[in-house]
Amino acid sequence: MDVAIVKSLPDLTRAPVGDTPADILSFAVGAWHQGKRVALATLVDIRGGAARALGAHVAISGDGRFCGYVSGGCVEAAVAAEALQAMEEGRDRIAHFGDGSPFFDIVLPCGGGISVAIHVVRDVAPLEAVLGRLEAREAAGLRYCHERQSLAIAEVPSRPGPQGADFLTVYRPLTRVVISGRGAEAEAVARMAAASGWVVERTDDARFTKSVPLDGFTACVLLHHDLDAEQGMLDIALRSPSFYIGALGSTRTHRRREEMLWAAGHSKADIARIKAPIGMFGPTRDAQSLAISVVADIAACRLATSG
Repeated sequence: MDVAIVKSLPDLTRAPVGDTPADILSFAVGAWHQGKRVALATLVDIRGGAARALGAHVAISGDGRFCGYVSGGCVEAAVAAEALQAMEEGRDRIAHFGDGSPFFDIVLPCGGGISVAIHVVRDVAPLEAVLGRLEAREAAGLRYCHERQSLAIAEVPSRPGPQGADFLTVYRPLTRVVISGRGAEAEAVARMAAASGWVVERTDDARFTKSVPLDGFTACVLLHHDLDAEQGMLDIALRSPSFYIGALGSTRTHRRREEMLWAAGHSKADIARIKAPIGMFGPTRDAQSLAISVVADIAACRLATSG
């Protein structure tokens, strides 16, 4: 590392920014429009274990601020320092950390190694396009070519990873939780879902979905103590691509629900989508335990369906 360059670099500061891809890309775009140089670091290779998945980002501003993670917090400052050097030189670079790295004093707790591609941003249009799609609750793909030192919008891959000499990253909208019902259970689930950083919508009206359509990144949570009260929302949920549909009630109550839905014309495959009794574990006897069970179940289902 060039000593003259090191002395000229600004101090590194972690910016108080969230950890979602939208947060990180928004930070990069915002810094760019403030007239700052910007770099985007991407986790492109994992050797052994790692705390983050392929495609994880750190965004770095030329003033020394950075956000995001490509590890559990072990190497982000070193990644930011490498990015500041790359911006000084005006060239992309690949940095290796942990196993197989030249940085003998940076050891990953997992014992593995990672490689991070550091791209000096020359055009924020692809990042803005990704943010636009996420805002519209659509998935997006981004292609990074190290040889051409470029980013471009790409078809959405099933998962992030190398494609030939390029690296593809996939971005998916935040989990949205639509909660139908009233009472302590609905309040507790709403609080915990919001604390998880998810988008939370409350409704007791099936007409709600006309203005807020249920997409494949939405979980429907029905917390009614009356099967008739849930019928309208449940009917719409079953006709939507929602990745999770859960309903309150015992096993006996769910058998009655299945009979009603079958009589209403829903197929067995549709009815099988309903998680009932709702939640990852049960039975629960208080609202807070139910909320933990429901939010954990939604998170596990989202991980299984979208990664």
